[in-house]
Formats: sequence, structure tokens, C-alpha cells
Amino acid sequence: MLQPSRKQDEGPATAAAISGRAWLMLALATVGFAVNFWAWALLSPLGPRFKDDLGLSSFQQSLLVAVPVVVGSLGRVPVGALTDRYGGRVMFPLVSAATIVPVLYLGLAGHSSLAELLVGGFFLGIGGTAFAVGVPFVSAWFPPQRRGLAIGIFGAGMGGTAISALTTVKLVKAHGMANPFLITAAVLAVYAVIAALLLRDAPGRTMPTEPMARRLAATLKLGITWQASALYAVAFGGYVAFSVYLPTYLKTGYGLAQADAANRMAGFVLLAVAMRPVGGWLSDRIGPVRVLAGVLTVVLAGAFVQAFTPSLAPVGTIAFLAMAAALGAGSGAVFALVALLAPANKVGSITGVVGAAGGLGGFLPPLVMGALYGTYGSYAAGLALLGVVAAAALAFTETGVRHAVIRRLPAAQAH
Repeated sequence: MLQPSRKQDEGPATAAAISGRAWLMLALATVGFAVNFWAWALLSPLGPRFKDDLGLSSFQQSLLVAVPVVVGSLGRVPVGALTDRYGGRVMFPLVSAATIVPVLYLGLAGHSSLAELLVGGFFLGIGGTAFAVGVPFVSAWFPPQRRGLAIGIFGAGMGGTAISALTTVKLVKAHGMANPFLITAAVLAVYAVIAALLLRDAPGRTMPTEPMARRLAATLKLGITWQASALYAVAFGGYVAFSVYLPTYLKTGYGLAQADAANRMAGFVLLAVAMRPVGGWLSDRIGPVRVLAGVLTVVLAGAFVQAFTPSLAPVGTIAFLAMAAALGAGSGAVFALVALLAPANKVGSITGVVGAAGGLGGFLPPLVMGALYGTYGSYAAGLALLGVVAAAALAFTETGVRHAVIRRLPAAQAH
């Protein structure tokens, strides 16, 4: 069977020659994503300090950390739709500049009470919406068969949270509370100026003409929106959940010191970040369905092995590192799927909804793990439940998602 020419589906670049400008735009978008995520994650490392200084309860501390994440996740929905309309050239500098305000407020004045921190944290959530700007911006610069790699590289910008985790507490101890916030605000300002001067939207970018509310309603009717949201809630949600809860798990379940547990969590995060572009690259070559099926199988196996609480060296470590690699690669594969199936003028809107699902998907598992441990005195049930969720996602990938890809693409491309 003859396949239709891929050139019919390609964007501004071709498979044979992707312009240097496309790679420059990808690099600038990735830096912008990392910088905004660095700002977005500033409060989380300081949670224990605020708890002690302000006499917060455990719930108040959790709320303090959760507010910017929830706002940043939900905010991706309108920001993604706005990016479809106005483009990344406008939205990246705008989001970066807007994030400066809550960063300065928190560093200079808004850290002396819980109410002030919650107000600052609410607006700090703006930084978390940068993801919904970058995916449609990068996607428009690359042809379909190279978008998995491109969006995977962009997605590695989520490592900006690691910058915050590794530097914020040290900078506060060495130079005072304002220091990390002032540094981050300065970096955001520099990036906003550079982005305004250098970013360009892809030639031929498709701009929607309908009102945003109507476009969002149309987006929610698309199958790819819900398919990708479900898978991203498992893949990226799993990554978020482990990055938040792994230190507690290792300290409680294995008796590790807090510093040792934090270092192991950092290793988990860095491996997941590194594997995200790999997941996108593999999706370009063998198809996102195959990649998702493979990584979900690894998560399923790793969760059930860890449910028996094996010794940390080597079995437990191998299980967690395997899950980190799988969750990172799976996160990249989900957006390769979006780039493959989403209408060009709705990539931003779909990205917003999917990104929100992934961010919110990371907060239920820690609550469930904590509740189950409190009830049974063991994490086995929680990890077994993760395995069940991975199994359900695997079955969904091999049925509904695979059929959706087959209906949209020629059989030879619908891996």
C-alpha cells in the first residue's frame, strides 16, 4: 500500500532539513521553561523552614507547597488557549515577566505569615503555566516525525525544579531569605528581555479565529485530549508524586537520614528529566504507542517489586531507577502522541488540559500513600495500587489509544 507523502503533514520545516532557527527557538524555549519552573518551585524547599518559623501544622505546610502547583497546573488551560491565539513570541516574555512580581513579593515582604505566603504562592503559579506556552510553540517549528524529540528536549526544562531544590535552602542560609528570590527574579527579567528580542513564531503558524471559550469547549470534545490527559496523569503525575513523596518514603520505610533520602530523590528526578527527550526520540522512531506500552510495563513491574519492600541495595534502587526512567520517557511519549494527533490550531489548548491533568495527577498519590501507611503501617498497598493503575493505563494504551492512532494515520505509521 502506498503511503501519502509526509510533506502534506509537515510544518515549516522538512524532515530533510530543519533550519538552524528552529533549533535556536527550541533552545530558547527550553531555557524559558527551566527558568519559569525554577521560580515555580521556590516555596517547596522552604516548606520545613516556614513550618518551624511560623508554627504551621503539617496540613498548612502541605497547603503552602500545593497552592502554586495547583494554580500552575490549572492555569495551563487558559494559557495554552492564549498561546494558540497569540503565539509563544508574545506569551513567553509575558509569563516570565508576570512571574517576577510574586517572586519579588515573596522574597522581600510576603514571607512573614501564612496568609502572605498563600497569596504569593497563588500568583507564583503563573510560572508553572510556561509548559503550555512551549509545547505549541516548539511543535510548530518541527515536522511531525521530529516533534517527539523536539518536545522531549523542551520537556527536560522541568529540571528547573531541581535548580530550586539544590540552591534555595543553601542561598537562604548563606545570604538571607530574599537572596534566592532576587536571583530568580533577575534571571526571569533577563530571559523575558531576550525572549522578546529573539523569539519568533514559526512561519505559517495556524491561528484560531473562534473565541477562547468556544475553542476550549471544542478541545474538550476531542478524544486525544482525554487520552493524553489520562496517560499524562499517570506518567508525569507519577514523576511528580515520587519527587514529592520519595524522601518521606525512604526515611519512613528504610530509615534513611533526611540528607541521604533527599540525594536519592535528586537522582530519581535527574534520571526522569534525562529520559524525557529519549522518550520523545523513541516515539519518533517506533511510535508513541509502543513507547508508552513499554514504559507502563516497566512501571507495573517496578511497583509490584517494590510493594514487597525489598532491600534497598540493589533491588529497591534498581526498581526506583527503572520507574524514574520509565516515567520520564513516558512523559515525553505522551506529548509525541499529542503532536501526532492534535489539530495544529489546538495544540496549545490540548497541551493546557493535558498539562493540568499531569500536574494535578501528582498530588493524589502522596495523599493515598500517607493514608494507607497510617492505616496499615506499610507502603505495600500503595505501591500495589500504583501497579494496578499502570496496568489499567497499559490496557488503555493497547486498545483505545492504539485504535485512535490507527484511525488517524496510515497503518505503516501507526505503530
